[in-house]
Amino acid sequence: MDRIGEVPDRYLSEEQRLMRETCRRYVDDVVRPFIAANREREWLFDPGGRLPAEILQEADRTGLRGLGVPDEYGGVGLDPATQAQTFSIIATEIARGDSGLADKLVQNWKISVLLRALAPRHLQDEWFPRYMADPQFLMAHCLTEPRGASDRWLPYNVPEANMDTRAVHEDGHWKINGRKQFISNGYDASLYVVYANTDRSVGMLAGTSSFLVPRDTPGLEVTRCNETVGGRYMNNGEIVFEDCAVPEDHLLAHGDALRKAGVYFRPGKIIQAAKNLGIGIAALDDTAAFVQERVQGGRILIKHQAVAVRVAAMATKLEAVSALLRHAALAVDDNHPDATRLCDMVKVFASQEILEVCQHAVELHGGYGAMLEVGVEKYFRDAAVYLHMDATVDVSNFKIAKSMFPSTAGAYAGPE
Repeated sequence: MDRIGEVPDRYLSEEQRLMRETCRRYVDDVVRPFIAANREREWLFDPGGRLPAEILQEADRTGLRGLGVPDEYGGVGLDPATQAQTFSIIATEIARGDSGLADKLVQNWKISVLLRALAPRHLQDEWFPRYMADPQFLMAHCLTEPRGASDRWLPYNVPEANMDTRAVHEDGHWKINGRKQFISNGYDASLYVVYANTDRSVGMLAGTSSFLVPRDTPGLEVTRCNETVGGRYMNNGEIVFEDCAVPEDHLLAHGDALRKAGVYFRPGKIIQAAKNLGIGIAALDDTAAFVQERVQGGRILIKHQAVAVRVAAMATKLEAVSALLRHAALAVDDNHPDATRLCDMVKVFASQEILEVCQHAVELHGGYGAMLEVGVEKYFRDAAVYLHMDATVDVSNFKIAKSMFPSTAGAYAGPE
């Protein structure tokens, strides 16, 4: 029988099936044993000491870090016709091991795809080899800001929603000033893709540019690691730019950076939902084992009808999320007009349904569900974060409604 929530083998290419098997061995042999033996380690308040180097080294040995990197640089070539589907399959499997680790890795995948599409050749020649040579090398995508973070996701092209971070062209450089917050891999990345306003007179879709900024660039300061409730093996960070001078050839997209970043955003929504699904699959696996072993009231838990109904509901939710995820991933790979709407739908649907799956898992474990050493509470914490990753649920719903009813779905509120 196929595993609940996962794409059946019959829908996978031989390459995808082999990649999933490789990833599954990594998760089962390396990741899950580490997580089970180190329940308290994610709560270390030394961000650099949380995840041992060997976890990423093993990911590198299995080829997982090279997804999205062009073949010529030693990466793992993906068929563009099935790229979003492949990303979703692998991200689901890694998140089954640990959501934070999945966050850490998929940022690299998505940014590799973005650089492959936008970076000039000389920058690819410089950074892809450096990335592939160092298993600890991380990349970060700096879009979100402390104020009005979700404005960047709203479908309104108005000056009021422009970036507070600005870049000005001076003396052969772009000088960046501003602040970025809630940045995945932001605390320990070696390379950043930074978005900034370069024209205040137009809406954000025409006035936002993107830049490739190495960590050691003067004027770039990582100011803190955000201590999140879940996904704690990915170090979310805050970055400040003060007269950060970037060479003009490090400009990736001028004016239309948000539009060109579609190669990052749409697969990113697919991957978000896939990671979310992986958490739910792990929660069901652990719960199914528990209710078939634990005796309560003179019989094993699964024989109590109330328990059986909950387990069935968990499985049904996982299959529903998986089906919509596959539908959305196919739309992205086909560049279908409905792809963006479906990406927002699956992001929202997964975040809400998987949180309920994890709530069932906690409750079915009784008092053990709240205990750190059992590990079920971790699924609930990790799932909770997805309600606002890559836009909040409400903002995503605004986008869905706007795509369905473009002429009547409402207008941007505007300044007071």
